[in-house]
Amino acid sequence: MQRVSADEAVKLIRSGDTIVIGGSGGGHAVPEALMAAVERRFLAEGLPRDITAVHPVGLGDGGSKGASHFAHEGLLKRIVCGTFVNSPAISDMAIADKVEGYTLPQGALSQLMREIAAGRPGLMTKTGLHTFVDPRHGGGRQSQCAPEGVVERVDFRGEDYLFFKSFHIDVCFLRGTTADEDGNISMEQEAVFLEMLSEAQATKRCGGLVIAQVKRIAKRGTLPPKSVKIPGILVDLVVVEPDQWQTYLVEYSPSYAGELRMPLSDIPVLPLDARKIIARRAALELFPGAICNLGSGISTGIANVAAEEGVLDEVCLTNEQGLIGGAPASGGDAGAARNYAAIVDQPYQFDFYDGGGLDLAFLSFAEVDASGNVNVSRFGDRIVGPGGFINISQNAKTVIFSATFTAGKSELAWDDGAMRIVKDGPQAKLVQAVEQITYSGPYGAERGQRVLYVTERAVFRLGPGGVELIEVAPGVDVERDVVGRMRFRPIISPELKLMDPRLFRPEPLGLAEHLSRRPGRTPPAHLATAPAHQVAAE
Repeated sequence: MQRVSADEAVKLIRSGDTIVIGGSGGGHAVPEALMAAVERRFLAEGLPRDITAVHPVGLGDGGSKGASHFAHEGLLKRIVCGTFVNSPAISDMAIADKVEGYTLPQGALSQLMREIAAGRPGLMTKTGLHTFVDPRHGGGRQSQCAPEGVVERVDFRGEDYLFFKSFHIDVCFLRGTTADEDGNISMEQEAVFLEMLSEAQATKRCGGLVIAQVKRIAKRGTLPPKSVKIPGILVDLVVVEPDQWQTYLVEYSPSYAGELRMPLSDIPVLPLDARKIIARRAALELFPGAICNLGSGISTGIANVAAEEGVLDEVCLTNEQGLIGGAPASGGDAGAARNYAAIVDQPYQFDFYDGGGLDLAFLSFAEVDASGNVNVSRFGDRIVGPGGFINISQNAKTVIFSATFTAGKSELAWDDGAMRIVKDGPQAKLVQAVEQITYSGPYGAERGQRVLYVTERAVFRLGPGGVELIEVAPGVDVERDVVGRMRFRPIISPELKLMDPRLFRPEPLGLAEHLSRRPGRTPPAHLATAPAHQVAAE
């Protein structure tokens, strides 16, 4: 292992190289110093040019950090990642057709790192079928200049699959907390592990260069062997950044690192607004022992609601980055979690998700159409991408999509359990046809998924004939405030009912009592049929 500065390390990057970058979202284990050094070198020397950047998770603070360091004509030729939401400058380049832009499922990219590491030709999966990732609907391309063929549809034993092709890696940027003198990397202060090990292995399989950014150096032989996440045999260069923050917003949270569990009272209580009402209504779908995913955006509020209501330990909340249990973080720190019970590498979390391990998935939507299709990946002049959305939504047993009913500035009021619309948002989110399909309603219905669409004024379900209205808020007029604000007419359930008025009041909802009346998670068949005394004895 050789210790160098960030500027010295990036001198070794050649024009045309493919760089794989670890990290997640708002600075979680993001090798920010290395990415910034690439930008500095390009602005000073005009080199390197025409690089390809690959990162399974979106990287950035929504401004100038993360992937936005690469947002320069001539520097970046192609970018393949889960989402552009963290780096709007990359989205702008893709819309202007100044970069070959692709957004692919976060889970598929994460798992693909293992396939490359093992020398296999790619990843074959059903994830992404019938969405914009399917070559029949664009193949994940987000710019006109992006060539087709990154993803193929294949027939295997009479069934459709998508094939994500392996590719050559020249350089890998990783981040940990501590490196010893042999290059062994530990991640004790990081909020996530992700696929750092697989990315290092994949790069070495290709004969590439692995560069690790860390906060500090330890003497040879002093790191506990079980704490090493990336063995030194996989690391070529180490860059030490003593001022490395845990995330872009937080210098260090011991709770994010799993060093301690914080009191539930320290988890913020959400103010009563549309977002909290939506999170509360979604939380009514919880049941004892449920294994859940909380997607980014509005659904992360479910963790705050569960903490406020004292039921956080009654269910298992997870996120795709690998956190299991506790309260997934929200806002700019989404991707981390507090009070979690376990953390696994991201590819293994997606294995669990793809295998149908989730009872409930709580996700956001930007658009829903008459067929129940959902768009979160591209709308108007904004490219977001799917992140982990496709893996999660396609494979969970029940999916709850949540969002405010309209887009744009609105003014809503709640009067003793009833809702009053003072000023409505100008733009409909329930449209005749979504701009881009990130979730296929017909495909979900074909596979027997239970699907709900939750807003602050109405709840819909995916029925045999399409989207069906099943609940409305007290005080809301169905035709004027719901159907009249949609771009299609939903099926109206003959059993249409009012949303629970407790959702619209400032005091706690009483979620603990609600959960106590719901049946728990179904045990495995072996336990369900075993005599109680036998289970107790075992």
